[in-house]
Amino acid sequence: MDIPKGSGLVHDRRPNQTDADLLGIYLNDHLAGATLGTDRARSLAESEAERDPALSDAVGPIADEIAEDRADLLHIMRSLDVPVRHYKIVAGRLAERVGRLKANGRVVRRSPLAPMLELELLRLGVEGKAAAWRTLRRLADADDRLDPGRLDSLLERAERQLETLEALRLRQVAETFQPWSEAMAASQGSRV
Repeated sequence: MDIPKGSGLVHDRRPNQTDADLLGIYLNDHLAGATLGTDRARSLAESEAERDPALSDAVGPIADEIAEDRADLLHIMRSLDVPVRHYKIVAGRLAERVGRLKANGRVVRRSPLAPMLELELLRLGVEGKAAAWRTLRRLADADDRLDPGRLDSLLERAERQLETLEALRLRQVAETFQPWSEAMAASQGSRV
């Protein structure tokens, strides 16, 4: 079946855009995300060190792994001759810092929602990273510059990170909304 151009069913490329260009854009976007994720994970670990040492201790190693994953991505980009677009990294770092200014309903002190929301952001970032590893793993079948075994290992690590982040997030949900849940239960009990 022929699908007509301009129908919206087929992505029309710019005339000079090659597969290598598209891969470069894709990998640089993921590099910016990895930079953002590393910074955000380290920031969360540092900001929770006094308030919630268990959370800080759990996120710290994940921050280190995200930094290692970023280094692996840079290695992959070099092996594929994909140049680093530094402006995307700078934009990612700027976005991360602006994101820290979000008050979450609090102007002066940190909101109780902050750790939970930051864990959700980290989880989304790791989901994106896992998708990138899956994409590269598929490309590895046709490109011997990519190491399938290493990509499988990176994907397994991302899946472990997701499990840990989800467990931490669920703990934060329980802690953050526990007073609300208790108050709701008490008010419903007093109506009976």
